[in-house]
Amino acid sequence: VQLQASGGGLVQAGGSLRLSCAASGRAIRNSVMGWFRQGPGKEREFVAAIWRTGTTTRYADSVKGRFTISRDNAKNTMYLQMNNLKPEDTAVYYCAIDFGAILSADWTREDQYDYWGQGTQVTVSS
Repeated sequence: VQLQASGGGLVQAGGSLRLSCAASGRAIRNSVMGWFRQGPGKEREFVAAIWRTGTTTRYADSVKGRFTISRDNAKNTMYLQMNNLKPEDTAVYYCAIDFGAILSADWTREDQYDYWGQGTQVTVSS
């Protein structure tokens, strides 16, 4: 399985970006998918995750109300719409997938995930 994250870039504070994570090698429909990020000098942290059907999502408190995670199983792709971006959102964003996930699992944990993408840089200027 390979995950390809894309859509990062440089944006001013208050702006928007949409990240994509395209999977290849296996269908994503029976998986939980998540986004994590690692800012300069920081540890990697959970951002958002989405259940198999897209009916259940979870978000870090820092992005609630600004970011929206979604998925298109037919396209084998997950998305992260990021609005009202802040300088503190500057980070490398990684996508990840967990094929054995259950609904009650802790999707915020990195060790839940089986495969990771290479990351895409998001830089928010003030």
